[in-house]
Parts: sequence; structure tokens; C-alpha cells
Amino acid sequence: MSDSSEASNAGQVELSRSEIKRYGRHLLMPEVGLDGQKKLKTSSVLLIGAGGLGSPAALYLAAAGVGKLGV
Repeated sequence: MSDSSEASNAGQVELSRSEIKRYGRHLLMPEVGLDGQKKLKTSSVLLIGAGGLGSPAALYLAAAGVGKLGV
């Protein structure tokens, strides 16, 4: 998926009240903001392996708000 299509998908996505509360600290950071959090919500990540590094990586990606996470 290209960056332009991800950006257009992120523009159509809305965050619920609970998501705004959960990711409030991300939304305050100028590096992420509302647009960045929407892009995270529409993104997909595939992790190869769930060992010593894969398990915490999966945890952190899920906590950051990645939309689809494959392990």
C-alpha cells in the first residue's frame, strides 16, 4: 500500500472517545498527533517470530494502536 492511499484511508478513520482517552498522550506529541494515530489505526504489521524480541515488539505495537498485527 502506498503512502498516499494510507493517508487517504487515515483521513476517513475516526477515533472513538475511548481511543482518544487511551491514546491521549500520543495525540499531544507533535510527532504523532491525530493524523499519526489514525495512520497507526489503519496500518498492518507482520511480525516474524514471537520469541525474545518478537513478544515485546508485539506488545508495544498493539499498545501503540496498530490496527492489524500478525504474528
